[in-house]
Amino acid sequence: MSWGTELWDQFDNLEKHTQWGIDILEKYIKFVKERTEIELSYAKQLRNLSKKYQPKKNSKEEEEYKYTACKAFLSTLNEMNDYAGQHEVISENMTSQITVDLMRYVQELKQERKSNFHDGRKAQQHIETCWKQLESSKRRFERDCKEADRAQQYFEKMDADINVTKADVEKARQQAQIRQQMAEDSKADYSLILQRFNQEQWEYYHTHIPNIFQKIQEMEERRIVRIGESMKTYAEVDRQVIPIIGKCLDGIVKAAESIDQKNDSQLVVEAYKSGFEPPGDIEFEDYTQPMKRTVSDNSLSSAKEGKPELRFGGKSRGKLWPFIKKNKSPKQPKEPLSHRFNEFMTSKPKIHCFRSLKRGLSLKLGVTPEDFSNFPPEQRRKKLQQKVDDLNKEIQKETDQRDAITKMKDVYLKNPQMGDPASLDQKLTEVTQNIEKLRLEAQKFEAWLAEVEGRLPARSEQARRQSGLYDGQTHQTVTNCAQDRESSPDGSYTEEQSQESEHKVLAPDFDDEFDDEEPLPAIGTCKALYTFEGQNEGTISVVEGETLSVIEEDKGDGWTRIRRNEDEEGYVPTSYVEVYLDKNAKGAKTYI
Repeated sequence: MSWGTELWDQFDNLEKHTQWGIDILEKYIKFVKERTEIELSYAKQLRNLSKKYQPKKNSKEEEEYKYTACKAFLSTLNEMNDYAGQHEVISENMTSQITVDLMRYVQELKQERKSNFHDGRKAQQHIETCWKQLESSKRRFERDCKEADRAQQYFEKMDADINVTKADVEKARQQAQIRQQMAEDSKADYSLILQRFNQEQWEYYHTHIPNIFQKIQEMEERRIVRIGESMKTYAEVDRQVIPIIGKCLDGIVKAAESIDQKNDSQLVVEAYKSGFEPPGDIEFEDYTQPMKRTVSDNSLSSAKEGKPELRFGGKSRGKLWPFIKKNKSPKQPKEPLSHRFNEFMTSKPKIHCFRSLKRGLSLKLGVTPEDFSNFPPEQRRKKLQQKVDDLNKEIQKETDQRDAITKMKDVYLKNPQMGDPASLDQKLTEVTQNIEKLRLEAQKFEAWLAEVEGRLPARSEQARRQSGLYDGQTHQTVTNCAQDRESSPDGSYTEEQSQESEHKVLAPDFDDEFDDEEPLPAIGTCKALYTFEGQNEGTISVVEGETLSVIEEDKGDGWTRIRRNEDEEGYVPTSYVEVYLDKNAKGAKTYI
């Protein structure tokens, strides 16, 4: 099958068809180009997605990635980043192996097509010129033949007319001979041109056109083969990255299989274990036993006159201690004061130690004490251990640097031409000082760590923490709050006083503290920053975001007295609420 023999008369159609083939190739190039843009855009979106969910450095979110599930998710993000890289590879390979190559080939194809059809048009023009020559020769031969025939007829007419002179007949005869000769010449010329035209026409249809059309056919077939090869390359580019994409997916599966729920549960224990012991049983308080009368009213009055007045913790009149619930029932007849005093002296009080004002302010301001004393014991131990490890690493780093400087100084001493040993003295001194500072710092944190772990006695200032139960100006009633106590999640110390720490306190006047009173007026409002479970007597539970009334502000013990719905009141840690005091309220003051 040859276009030259089968399509010898379809020059214009072949020209249109080859142009359509180039258009198809350009369309395929545009398709591949858009695919590469999609791959790049997809890869970019995948990378942005992976980056979006990556944990931020030095943030709380980064600490969450110690759990196996979070580690698996982080591995998934990293694998997706590699997955995006493979789509970038697809885009690059398609651009270099298909788009660029085909664009260059299209230019060559257009040039070749232009050259082939230019040769075809040239051959057409040549055969058309030969045809025009043949037509011209044919018309001249026809005209000369007609003229010769008319000249011959005129001569015969003149020769038959007796009235015509002999000279006129001779002239007509000569004219007829000339016309006859011209006709013969035209005939010979026409015959020659006809032979030449036939030869040119045979060569045109059997040599030139077939050769040109054969080139066009080969060009078109190469275009078809090329686009087929490009499609294969298109598939191969995708197939080449499939193994790597498969590895990325295998990495995600492996990360998912590495999730260990038991390990995560253990990490939760390590992260939130406070180290406190669960509270013991609550003792039964028997109110059916008659009160023993130990001190008479008269003797009490005498004691009242001779003894200085003692009051609870500097509290104002009407303030309930956090562990004494206010009785909202109607007033009952007062019992004799001696009965109350006898009950107070014989019962076992529960002494509760509160966190210091410094810790409360630290929580409010979001500042962590250097010794991590605001953390529960177990968490504090971990924080201190981590700090000690970090300091040891810094010490090792500085020590290595000092050793390196020392070796360099020795080299300079042995080979002065390499450098001045004295130039290293200042640097060596700085490194040595840094090591000493780090060691002192490490010793300080190791002492705190040993204190937490029970290897060293508690610091004296910790033993002297005020419990908040009595005013600092009065005699202390508790001499042995357990050393090394730590703050509980609700912000209070909940350690029960031992038998040895029981002290009898003479309180001449208790009416001010135990009598039922009118509800205190609100001096402001507060908003709960955190949820607080008021499990101890005298406290009140709050929910994060809840708004309540403030009836007594913090007096330095870390507790604020609040009220809910006019019938429920109690104490909450000051650091758990944000207080908005009414400046016009009585007794209100402004925090600095």
